[in-house]
Amino acid sequence: MNEKYKDMLRLPHPVSATHPRMSLQDRAAQFSPFAALTGYEDALKETARLTDHFVELDEDRKQEIDRQIGYLQQHMREELTVKITYFVPDTRKNGGAYNTLEGCVQKIDENSKSLRIQGTEILVDKIYQIDFIRATL
Repeated sequence: MNEKYKDMLRLPHPVSATHPRMSLQDRAAQFSPFAALTGYEDALKETARLTDHFVELDEDRKQEIDRQIGYLQQHMREELTVKITYFVPDTRKNGGAYNTLEGCVQKIDENSKSLRIQGTEILVDKIYQIDFIRATL
């Protein structure tokens, strides 16, 4: 040890008369990790999140879906159960996801070219497939 500071070894710890002693919790907070790039981790997760591309249907498939919607419109009172696969565009990035709903079509709106199933409005242009399940009695 350096002889120069030997006389200080036995001195009491200095206590300030004007500043109160810092609590251990506040003292520990000074050394906690610091996130210099706030939101960076969220941005990484968003970039890594995968989306599907919208599949443009050929004319035969579009006509088949139109025919199926026409059939549903004619038989609305029968409460036919269908499974509809449709595309939902992502609000944050290119692409989206394909969702599937099963239930009875509640409404077909020709003006907005959409249909409602289980309270969800689906644009006809975004429908990928319609499968008829069974009639509900």
